[in-house]
Amino acid sequence: MANKIKDLRAMSIDELEKKLLELKKEQLNLRIQHSTGQLSNTAVIRSVRRDIAKINTLITERKKNS
Repeated sequence: MANKIKDLRAMSIDELEKKLLELKKEQLNLRIQHSTGQLSNTAVIRSVRRDIAKINTLITERKKNS
């Protein structure tokens, strides 16, 4: 689940934005599962949240350097 920063750096901005959208949808689904008591491994939420932060950081870096 956890994306390696090296793999993320190899992606283009469009790919990163697509991945970001996927992760936000996954985060929503995980929050719903957690609130209904269906989620057994809550550490997944933290992992997804950190991946979202990594991607946002990379997008910001690239736009700043362009």
